[in-house]
Amino acid sequence: MASTLQPQHDTQGGVYTFSSRPRPVPNRAKYRNTAEPLNEEEGSHGNIMYDRRVVRGNTYAQHILPVTSQPDPMEFLRQQEARRRAMSKKRLKEQFGPKTPEPLEGRTNIDVQTEMYLEELSDRIEEVSVECQTDMFLDKPATPLFIPDKTGRDAATQIEEGELFDFDVEVQPVLQVLVGKTIEQALLEVMEEEELDNLRARYQAFMEIRNAELVEVQRLEERERRLHVERENRIKQQKAVLEKEKETADKIAARAFAQQYLTDLLPSVYSNLKESGYFYDSVKRGKLTGM
Repeated sequence: MASTLQPQHDTQGGVYTFSSRPRPVPNRAKYRNTAEPLNEEEGSHGNIMYDRRVVRGNTYAQHILPVTSQPDPMEFLRQQEARRRAMSKKRLKEQFGPKTPEPLEGRTNIDVQTEMYLEELSDRIEEVSVECQTDMFLDKPATPLFIPDKTGRDAATQIEEGELFDFDVEVQPVLQVLVGKTIEQALLEVMEEEELDNLRARYQAFMEIRNAELVEVQRLEERERRLHVERENRIKQQKAVLEKEKETADKIAARAFAQQYLTDLLPSVYSNLKESGYFYDSVKRGKLTGM
């Protein structure tokens, strides 16, 4: 149910009260048309978020509203009068303020310097050439060697010849070890080289024997292949000869059987045909038919 805010009034206890007059709900469309402006009755609502009397934030510089929602007409008139007076002062100042008089005929007004010291005006910028000569570059001197200051006392010890050790005697074990190790290392390297040479010779001999065996194996394989091919060819030829001999024997047997069969068949056929009257004497037959 919509409600309309009524003017605020104070009660005896100084408490704010709210009252709304009941009214029927107006018939309106489901969706609001934003293009049409709302009338005063529809525009008023009871949402306190849009009520200027509700203070939000700090209250140091809040606006004190009058008791009634209508502005004071006297205050409004005073504001309009002050605004009108300020506009008239500005207009009078523009009209009657100090101005430069108009120039005479044939003359023009120009800007004149009124400072204490005159300054020459020119479109060209002043240019000044300044030169500066620097000293020649010198090579940096070498840094001196740092020698720390001597501290403590100097001491020396004199050793006479033969007091510590005899070089010729003491150096013999060292030389023996060095020479022995060198000779031993050289002998080991020589033996290693000889062993490598022997391994290379044996490897070369092994490769020669292996290559010869491979050649012999290839020769034997080729011989076996030729023998196999020759054997297969001989078998095929023998099979062909046997098949031809068998075919010839079959033909000879068939011919002999046919000759034997025909020798008995021809006399019997001739005798049957003769008995049937197929073989006759034309003279005799003519006489018989003429009778």
